[in-house]
Amino acid sequence: MFTFILPEYPSHTVISMPALSPTMTMGNVGNWKKKIGDAVTPGDVLVEIETDKAQMDFECQEEGYLAKVLIETGAKDVKVGSPLAILAEDQEDVEKFGDYALEESSAAPEKEHAEETKAPKPSARGEAQEEHPSSKTREPAKSRSPTDRILASPVARRLAAERGIPLDQVTGTGPKDRIVKADVLNYVPLTKVEKSTAPDVEYTDIPLSNIRKVIAERLSESKQLIPHYYLTIEVDVDRLLKLREELNKDSNGKYKLSVNDFIIKSAALALQDVPEANSSWHGDFIRQYHDADISVAVATPSGLITPIVKKAQAKGLASISKQVKELADRAREGKLAPQEYQGGTFTISNLGMFGIKSFTAIINPPQSCILAVGTTQQKLVPDSSRETGYRIANTMHVTLSCDHRIVDGALGAQWLSAWRSYMENPIKLIL
Repeated sequence: MFTFILPEYPSHTVISMPALSPTMTMGNVGNWKKKIGDAVTPGDVLVEIETDKAQMDFECQEEGYLAKVLIETGAKDVKVGSPLAILAEDQEDVEKFGDYALEESSAAPEKEHAEETKAPKPSARGEAQEEHPSSKTREPAKSRSPTDRILASPVARRLAAERGIPLDQVTGTGPKDRIVKADVLNYVPLTKVEKSTAPDVEYTDIPLSNIRKVIAERLSESKQLIPHYYLTIEVDVDRLLKLREELNKDSNGKYKLSVNDFIIKSAALALQDVPEANSSWHGDFIRQYHDADISVAVATPSGLITPIVKKAQAKGLASISKQVKELADRAREGKLAPQEYQGGTFTISNLGMFGIKSFTAIINPPQSCILAVGTTQQKLVPDSSRETGYRIANTMHVTLSCDHRIVDGALGAQWLSAWRSYMENPIKLIL
């Protein structure tokens, strides 16, 4: 954001696309919360922005009156720092910005731009040679004969010569089809189209959301750079299910514990018992965390996001249950604040509710471990205390993905052993 005064316009402030998260480079513009002429004070929500993680409200920290919206609702992949809107200092100046053009807002225009925006000179035939491109729809370049005169700005001619682009193949978008700088920059050479002999195929191209792009980048990097290995165990959860039923029955509706709440609490306590697993890789050192900040994978319409239960080792089951439900709801609505999903020291991904027996998960960098949780199943297990010699037990398969640079096989097995002890003796979770 910056303020300046131009001869044509009163004092005003340019509001730019903010970086609402450390990894954000572009954003999508959602609904504008202010209309032209509305007063804006610091802290007011100006517009919704879809970041690389969530849909967020952009709280403006400037004061003024909304005079011009430069990028409308629905715009995609707007770079951080791009001008979004204009705030006039005085309300009576708002109407003066009706014809405000983005090019005019540059405090120090480039030489090429200044040359392109000079006042037009009439030609020998009295034609005005204006430089600003119009907003009309681009059409294929009209065929020209060798004697046809090609209208183009000096900057466009020089740029085309540098790039070896024939001007007779460039579509002009300026007045009277004049070729301007933007036309040369946007030029795409024509290619020969061959008729396909393949049968017709029906499909739908779905644009990538910012969240999906970041997921693709981060997980591709994780799988390529982190030496994954996997440890799988089976856990008897009979005691856990019985304790959960009793606690929920005695809660009088104050809470409703899920199996996942027990998993999170057990993981947090196991990380206290085996702190080496609560670490991240930083090139020339390993950072070991004191608190267990558990990232919980949540599926949203835009993609996967991992809200964090911070200091889970110090929270009770009821508190964890309430926080996870609240975070998951706001994650699906795209209303999480950056500090609620950025960070975390250990991740849990649970697909048990979908009937998945077991699976392996990709580590969420820079963390060193992620626990993949499958569904609960019944099986026969030996039991010498019964006449039949066996019993029907509820068991669960889990797989721990580990970064071998930090957590070797013995350490991963040690952590799983500690985690299983809490799951199979859940009374320890409430002591």
